[in-house]
Amino acid sequence: MTSWELEALFGSLSRLPDVEADNLQAHDATDRLLLETAGGLVGPETEIVVIGDRYGALTLGALVGLGVEHVRVNQDLSTGRRALQRNAATAGLEGRYIEHELGRELLEGASLILLQLPKSLAELEEIADAVARFAPPHAVLLGGGRVKHMSVGMNAVLEKYFSTLQPQLARQKSRVLVAKNPQPVAGPAPFPMVQSLPELGLTVQAHGAVFSGARLDIGTRYLLTFLDRMPPSQKTVDLGCGTGILAAMYARRNPMARVIATDQSAAAVASARGTAAANGLGEQITVLHDDAMSTLDAGSADLILLNPPFHVGTSVHAGAALKMFEAAARVLAPGGELWTVYNSHLQYRAALERLIGPTVEEGRNPKFTVTRSRKGWASSKTTV
Repeated sequence: MTSWELEALFGSLSRLPDVEADNLQAHDATDRLLLETAGGLVGPETEIVVIGDRYGALTLGALVGLGVEHVRVNQDLSTGRRALQRNAATAGLEGRYIEHELGRELLEGASLILLQLPKSLAELEEIADAVARFAPPHAVLLGGGRVKHMSVGMNAVLEKYFSTLQPQLARQKSRVLVAKNPQPVAGPAPFPMVQSLPELGLTVQAHGAVFSGARLDIGTRYLLTFLDRMPPSQKTVDLGCGTGILAAMYARRNPMARVIATDQSAAAVASARGTAAANGLGEQITVLHDDAMSTLDAGSADLILLNPPFHVGTSVHAGAALKMFEAAARVLAPGGELWTVYNSHLQYRAALERLIGPTVEEGRNPKFTVTRSRKGWASSKTTV
């Protein structure tokens, strides 16, 4: 592939259905560098696996530029999976990649693994352990990232699972780590982690990619102090459920409620299912891998609980939270309520008033604000 062809491919990529903005792109210099580094390692029999491809740049770039017929892919986010589908269709490359969850089917027989390095060291360890556990001894992992988001801790994680680690020189503010000779691993996988939270009387499961791991996030902790004020509801959604703590605590307090826990992260979905099962709530809680409740019917929920993110990938951006507010406006039934916790400096109340309806502040501490927004009858007819 020439540089012109690669730029043409990258220029055709869209982030949809993820947040789009002028400062957010569907590719970066790391994608280019990973593909260029891979070019010198690919032969006729090379089996390529792509992990962490955000919108399809790595997968489609490998198909077009590295001379392989098929690629195996693992993406945590539902938005990334849908973006890859859209971009593959635009490029005429449907059917040339196969999606797998992180495990044996993804990695068995893989010669070369291309990885967009995750932010979380725990997520990187879960990936590295899976490669060492399931990939053949000759497998090579290329882990790429933006230099400003990389740390020596990443080297330490990879050195734990590979005999050879070769950091490459940085180019265009990106760097590739070349990991070779995966070391044999024995015993159970380190993830999901299982942790008891005595303050809640809850057992939590967490895969590596889940925000805050098996710990209780301080925003969620604050929102839980308002649990006794939340109305009983038979149709409740924990939006962006993470490990499922909010869903589990609400379900335990309201045994007649049917709770849907939904998250765009496959790791979060697996974690929330594990948390529900570990606490005997598997029949009461349904967990969905979904982007902003896109598979839920309009007006189908009476109560939504939300601790929204304030990042899109590695960028601080309000778009993710606003997208969730818009989704809540669609899914809430008239008279339904959205309970939200957020960093007070973000000042989301005006957006909640505009998108949902009348919003009141239920509480505030030095860091967080909790609001209750009620969906009005008039706003139920508004297209958001």
